[in-house]
Amino acid sequence: MIYFDNAATTALDTEVIERMYGVMKNTFGNPSSVHAYGVQARALIDECREKVASLLHVSPSEIFFTSCGTEAINMVIAGCCNDLNIHRIITSPLEHHAVMHACEHEVKLGRCKVELVKPDNKGNINIEELENIVKNGERALVCLMHANNEIGNLLSIAEVGEICRKYNAYFLCDTVQSIGKFDHDFKENNIHFAACSAHKFHGPKGIGFLYLNGDIKISPLLQGGGQERNMRPGTENIYGIAGLAKAMEVAYRNLEADVAYIKSLKAYMVKRLKEVISDVGFNGESEENGLHTILNVSFPETRKSDMLLYNLDIEGITASGGSACTSGSVTESHVLKAIVADLKRTAIRFSFSKFNTMDEVDKCIEVIKKVS
Repeated sequence: MIYFDNAATTALDTEVIERMYGVMKNTFGNPSSVHAYGVQARALIDECREKVASLLHVSPSEIFFTSCGTEAINMVIAGCCNDLNIHRIITSPLEHHAVMHACEHEVKLGRCKVELVKPDNKGNINIEELENIVKNGERALVCLMHANNEIGNLLSIAEVGEICRKYNAYFLCDTVQSIGKFDHDFKENNIHFAACSAHKFHGPKGIGFLYLNGDIKISPLLQGGGQERNMRPGTENIYGIAGLAKAMEVAYRNLEADVAYIKSLKAYMVKRLKEVISDVGFNGESEENGLHTILNVSFPETRKSDMLLYNLDIEGITASGGSACTSGSVTESHVLKAIVADLKRTAIRFSFSKFNTMDEVDKCIEVIKKVS
């Protein structure tokens, strides 16, 4: 099996497994307990929070552990509508369903309206259009992702942050695909909220965090205990938190080398595809300028193209037809529809990690030649 679906989830790094095993074995106390076992667990969470914050150049008090990025996004959108007197959300049709569906829910409740900034046919957000939308109306929450999970397009978060600063708007940046792959500075880029999921950078599933600027106060999404400083009730997932912090540590320790290596894998894949398929195309900016881990390939229409993804799977090549959140059923990609891609052509997302090899790319190309 060759795994090229790292945008959906990644394999656990060995150091992460070892760290989590040690915590599972030795630190089982409830962090809310006042005895020694609880104090030990609480100290572990504090240590991990400080590690995450230091890697993102923010304060530990601004990091709140959640179950995933989706939960963090829902916390922000609901909190802005409930607590910050926000009745206008500006987003794009390219966003993850966590953003789109949370916005739709608030619209149904009558708490806000949603305005869309349209992308071009390469999937890029028009910054000038965004500025015009932001300035022509009441104070808004801008919800835009840093790196698109299907086509790999990158947003200029510095420019968006400056627009939000200029017009006193809030900025929620979905950084689920880019944490662990870029050196972020949320303060410098005027990002008020950011979401993360550990399993996107070789950490465990079921754990993520919300970055919440310390000058902003919103209510918790859930009701219950007082964990996470009254922002996220429920006994903390200390094993997941330990794994997340270790995965971030490893990712940023080797960031430059890993990025360069993965870029070389992606460039090699592009080169080989062009060699064997004369009419191959690439959706969005994924060929050259997009996120280094994602390549969205547009295959020409043939009598076998509809079965290409399934045939790749049969041959041991794991890829995706879109985001993992919708891959359980065969549906049209809302991202490809938004950029007016040719939906008659088969689109397959190959996504890479530091664990992939050039040899795997060569084997994948041979299978594509066989089944396409």
